[in-house]
Amino acid sequence: MKIALGVTGGVAAYKAAELVRRLQHEKLDVEVVLTRAAGEFITPLTFAAITGKKVITEMFAAANAAPANVESAIEHIAVAQRIDLLLVAPATTDIIGKFAHGIADDFLSTLYLATKAPVIVAPAMNVNMWEHRATQENVATLRSRGVHVVDPDEGYLACGMTGAGRLAATETIARKVCEVLGLRSDLAGQAVLITAGPTREDLDPVRFLTNRSSGKMGYALAEAAMRRGAQVTLVSGPTELDTPESAEWIPVRSAAEMRRAVLDHSAAANIVIMSAAVSDYRPAAPSATKLKRGSERVTLELEPTPDILAELGRDNRNRVLIGFAAETDRVAENARAKLARKGADMIVANDVTQEGAGFDTDTNIVTLFLRDGREVALGKLSKLEVAHRILDHALLLQQKR
Repeated sequence: MKIALGVTGGVAAYKAAELVRRLQHEKLDVEVVLTRAAGEFITPLTFAAITGKKVITEMFAAANAAPANVESAIEHIAVAQRIDLLLVAPATTDIIGKFAHGIADDFLSTLYLATKAPVIVAPAMNVNMWEHRATQENVATLRSRGVHVVDPDEGYLACGMTGAGRLAATETIARKVCEVLGLRSDLAGQAVLITAGPTREDLDPVRFLTNRSSGKMGYALAEAAMRRGAQVTLVSGPTELDTPESAEWIPVRSAAEMRRAVLDHSAAANIVIMSAAVSDYRPAAPSATKLKRGSERVTLELEPTPDILAELGRDNRNRVLIGFAAETDRVAENARAKLARKGADMIVANDVTQEGAGFDTDTNIVTLFLRDGREVALGKLSKLEVAHRILDHALLLQQKR
């Protein structure tokens, strides 16, 4: 996973070098952004040597550097899009104020506004600066916007005063990074089988029946499970998503192909999550040649596809089985019926007509329906956050067995 570490101008800047090493210990790919003031306390060469990467120090190339080009002109956008998290440590009161008020006058403040990745700030400053009303209001503003704040420690400060303002311990900051990224080991040693994406049922050699699933929810589940130490098998219908590097990826096309792949791997799985949007019907007699256009009406006969979830549910003693229900009406009623009918331990249901919960979005709004009658409604979250909540409940179900 990729992290941008912003280092701002304060005495605690030297501790950022140690922090980089600690984050690398978690197998995180760290890229450093150094503000001009931070360069007065620690040199870019230090971070370049530790990370093996270019250290970004300026928004624009120096006068004696290579001529600017399109790539260098929008570098902050490229960094913003490739990182999984932005961490600023130490964060001065100056950068906190810029973040809070949307000021973008250097690379780091511009990166903050350009990225959609989670943000963590670890403040470090004089105790009076930390306790000043302006600083506290700015910190409160950032918290309200979802920025994670690692509060400074109390103790003897470089200025000679004693109080809150010392950069939090490296271990504390690293632990917060892992928490926000969902890096845990609670699924270590477990095999998780996940299905994702749509299936395609051929009508003829050039046409097929499918649905609007993008596969994003299933791929988010795979990412979350891998971050938590699981051995992941991802059975995926056709999508436009990047193949996950650390999972066993099994591409399939039709419901029949997905069934074969799932049955081949389900026996070894501790948790099975059927998030794919499997076609319910397929053409009963697909044509071997392209169907030609004519003036008469054509009737298409459909037959049911294999019910993979129900087949797994008939023998579900040794694993946790989770299904999905994408609904357009009577969500709770349909989800409860599906839970009883399929023999699953949990159904994750959503109303795909709801804004932020439909197909091909980066967010989801779901309710978890469990066998014991509980219903857990989740607000609008990123699909990765939804994935972690689902896995949390999967582990709870496992413990009850």
